[in-house]
Amino acid sequence: LLVLVYEVHVYTGSKLGAETDSNVYVSLIGTRGDTGKRKLHRSKNNNVKFQRGQMDIFCIKAVSLGDLEKVLISHNGTGPGNGWFLDKIIIKHGEGKEAQEVAFPCSRWLDEYQDDGRTQRELTAESKYFMTLYSTYSVPSAQQWRVQVKTDGDSPEPQECKRTLVIYGSKGRSDHLLLSPQNPGYVCFRPRATDEFIVETGDVGDVYKIRVSCDDMPGFEGWHLKSFHIEELHTKQELNFDCSCWLSCCREDRELVKEFPAVGEDGKTLPVYKYVVSVHIGDRWGAETFANVWITLYGKRGDTGLRKLHTSLAKGRKFQRNKVDSFLVEAVSLGHLQKVVIQHDGEGYGAGMYLKMVTVRESQDSDKEWVFPCCNWIDTHLGLCDTACEILTIGKRLISSPKLPKINMQLSGLWIMDITGSDLNNEGDPVHLSLIFYGDLNHKELPLQITGKAVQIKDELTDIGSVYKVQVTGPHSKLKQSWHLDLLHMKHTGTNEEMYLAFDCWFNPNEDKCVELPALYADQEPLPVVEYSIHLHTGDLKKADTIGEAYICIQGERSDSGKRWLNSRNSLITFARGQVDMFKIKAVYLGKLNQVLVGFKSPKKDEWFLEKIVIKEVIYPFSTYTFVHNNWINKRSKKDFVEVIIPLKETSEISPLTKEFDMNSQGRWQMWVDCVHVPEDVPDIQVIIFGEKGKSSAQKVQNLNNNPFLLSIGDIGDITKVSFLLSCPCLGRGIKLQKLRLKDLDTKEDLGFCTEAQYLFGEDGSETVTELAAIRPDKTPLEEVLYSINVHTGTLPASGTDAEVFITVFGEKGDSCRRRLKHSNLKRGQVSKSELRAIDLGLLSQVLVEHSNVGYGAGWYLDKVIIHESGKTDGQYVFVCQQWLDSGVGDKQMERMLR
Repeated sequence: LLVLVYEVHVYTGSKLGAETDSNVYVSLIGTRGDTGKRKLHRSKNNNVKFQRGQMDIFCIKAVSLGDLEKVLISHNGTGPGNGWFLDKIIIKHGEGKEAQEVAFPCSRWLDEYQDDGRTQRELTAESKYFMTLYSTYSVPSAQQWRVQVKTDGDSPEPQECKRTLVIYGSKGRSDHLLLSPQNPGYVCFRPRATDEFIVETGDVGDVYKIRVSCDDMPGFEGWHLKSFHIEELHTKQELNFDCSCWLSCCREDRELVKEFPAVGEDGKTLPVYKYVVSVHIGDRWGAETFANVWITLYGKRGDTGLRKLHTSLAKGRKFQRNKVDSFLVEAVSLGHLQKVVIQHDGEGYGAGMYLKMVTVRESQDSDKEWVFPCCNWIDTHLGLCDTACEILTIGKRLISSPKLPKINMQLSGLWIMDITGSDLNNEGDPVHLSLIFYGDLNHKELPLQITGKAVQIKDELTDIGSVYKVQVTGPHSKLKQSWHLDLLHMKHTGTNEEMYLAFDCWFNPNEDKCVELPALYADQEPLPVVEYSIHLHTGDLKKADTIGEAYICIQGERSDSGKRWLNSRNSLITFARGQVDMFKIKAVYLGKLNQVLVGFKSPKKDEWFLEKIVIKEVIYPFSTYTFVHNNWINKRSKKDFVEVIIPLKETSEISPLTKEFDMNSQGRWQMWVDCVHVPEDVPDIQVIIFGEKGKSSAQKVQNLNNNPFLLSIGDIGDITKVSFLLSCPCLGRGIKLQKLRLKDLDTKEDLGFCTEAQYLFGEDGSETVTELAAIRPDKTPLEEVLYSINVHTGTLPASGTDAEVFITVFGEKGDSCRRRLKHSNLKRGQVSKSELRAIDLGLLSQVLVEHSNVGYGAGWYLDKVIIHESGKTDGQYVFVCQQWLDSGVGDKQMERMLR
């Protein structure tokens, strides 16, 4: 293979602190392999590399990798200040006279103290936009553009803010083009100014839109953009864009990204839609997130770029459990939608979220929406074990069910089904497929003969009940060319129910395929499409291995997966002795599995000893099913194919699937505390961390302004709660807590806490302790409990006290920390009643009572303490004392531990 020089362009972001002095390593991954981990030693164009807002060029020699698919980028920096904000990587390489430029966007921190704490990122080649460039010895297709930007007169004076332009054309899109002055010190984008820039792109073809964006910088007042004029300097192609809009977080629609369509030769432009993006959070413990969430929509006509989902059309806090939030994303029409990429920054408590699905419609008036099902965790340590998720569409559905006649009658009618796909050559034979419709009563198979780009069939689909999935199998005849199935449009003439199923798959020669999608009804949650991982265990016996053809059909409580071939047509598969072979299939959720059917044929009449089949489903609650056979297949059989049915042996669940931590915790955690209404002379605040195996020592809270500080917690097991302790008697008012976060520096485990409507030390500042339960997606958090405390003073002479009394309640789940009793009646023979709020302590075991020994007659004779948990009708805890707490009486102790 040819040895190539890969030119790696590394773009450091312009965020504050984006630069790094760490050693940076990269691995390029292509269809033919990878380069291995390479250190980026010396920048070709800069003396100091990886500086804020800078682009560095590095060269890597490697054997041709084929088409570049991914880049693995990392650095070795640890500790504050070593983080790095990587904007993107562009790799230029070529074979012969042709060269390619591949973009790998990032726009994230590689920093153990920011974002999700990772110092390594796997970057994927940006969509399918590979821009082909040509050698300087041929006609250059790289384009140079003169860009003229007019700023309106009422625009504020320019502030430090990166402004970028992206140009979209029929052959692809440009990179993010930074609009920066050519002369140092020159200030662009002043009110009423016209600024000119020269930018370079690959050959993007006929331009159909541009996208303009500003960075979300603190204090940025906005930019009133008047117009864009771009001119290609070689072809003299000119395009005008009348913008007249604000890019601002506080004006108009509060957007920092805008798209503008180009005017075509016919004077027409593509429509601009305000896409309604609805994010459906699932009904799981910890499903909600307070993180910042972004989305990118992809269609047949480009993408929207990364958009922040900041203002929900629904009331209340966004991204909460079992809630749907809708957002407006304005963009030039994308055509047929294909996928979305949704991601979050890992900020806020319990940053991971359980995403049920995303739906998108073209406008608020649209009657149809695209469906993107997920049914998984987007979390660093759960489910996908990532904070970004790419979701392909399964089709389009009506937003609301059609209105039916009020008369209760049986509606008859036909399903009209339009199948569209790629065109066939005139010389090609028809494609023969089967459509299988599964209903809640039965299923029905219809033959399908494809002769062109589109075909229509009609059927009543009677006696099968309500259709819940559609399966396509084939081809059932020899193909001379591949054929792509795009869309199945179904409409019922009686009910007007309508759905579009986006199969988007190829049927190739020498391949038997079976694909299926769920039916998409309005107001109904579609069944998820699940990946099933199938592990076939061949026995470790003499002559247990074999060569032949095989298929499998998984059967569940809902339906079956259809026949899935494990070998290609006209080829054989080998099952080796003692070996485990793994296959993956996708099917509409089958429910709980109950049996599998295995078909096998050997041309040599070999026997195959199948020990067992283990099937894992990658969907909550991540079940594993084991089917034990422990027997021969094809032994003394005279049939072509031998089929065996293997019943379920056992089921196990991992709920939910969690990522194993790379190393053990050393008890070193970072804490972020973000508060408002903080007093100028803030008193000392201490924090204690409680776990399942104990608690940490009290340690000082270093700041309340969201700067991380270190805590040494020790081995206390899984953290259950955090307690804040006030050093002074009380505050004038409470401190509003906006965010609390804990992160293990060793395992990278990230914990959050519910801070909604939460004040440190009460809203009026009268409390001395505030407790918050840790939020874990895999566990129900401990609840706050109200304890009623009755303190009985004895009847001996001078039993009462005027001193301040403190109590600490201990239980199986920790203690309440030292609390001052709000009492008004600790007199002889009286009962003082007070309340104490604490995170659930479990079964109570003991109480520590003490007083300040200040005041006239501070000595106190305590009879007993009775504690009752509010909301429970059964039982109470009685702690008997019947002793003095007095420095001058008896054993002169002023505190008692009561059990």
